[in-house]
Amino acid sequence: MALLLMNAGCSTYTPAKTNNICDIFRGEIDWYSSARDANKRWGTPIWVMMAIIDQESRFVGDAQPDRDWFLFIPLPRRSSAYGYAQAQDPAWEQYMKSTGNSGHDRDDFSDAINFVGWYTHTTQRTLGISKWDAYNQYLAYHDGHGGYKRGTWKSKGWLKQVANKVNHKSAAYNAQLKHCKAELDNKADSWF
Repeated sequence: MALLLMNAGCSTYTPAKTNNICDIFRGEIDWYSSARDANKRWGTPIWVMMAIIDQESRFVGDAQPDRDWFLFIPLPRRSSAYGYAQAQDPAWEQYMKSTGNSGHDRDDFSDAINFVGWYTHTTQRTLGISKWDAYNQYLAYHDGHGGYKRGTWKSKGWLKQVANKVNHKSAAYNAQLKHCKAELDNKADSWF
């Protein structure tokens, strides 16, 4: 039983379809429990965190940016982004330092959604962006707090389109979650 509990959140589950938050959580109830815990700790709505993760990795735990090749030699990746949340090394290190969660892993869903909650909470504190504002939260997530403050996103039409997509996905997830929240709460509270 202890081994089972230690592995909770460390599954290799990847949802086949990511358009319905209820189906995602029905496929892995531990994910819902982790999302609910992150929401309680940081105050960011579950649907906002999930929309960001969907955009960043499509819920693939070991996602990384593509790398270029020179002949048959792999070149360095464009960034250190890794895992569900595509957290880069500096942000992940700041998260671990700030929260004391030094044993967390970017390829663990529970740790990744907690990171997104922490990041959006930090965004609200430093930039004043509501945790419910998926559009601007995503812009700050993508370009970093300093980049958002400097307005680096303003000249990136493609990024504004992606942030709009995240905003729409967040709204859809919110509407869907209203229909299955009671069911998921019941399963999460009684899965033992």
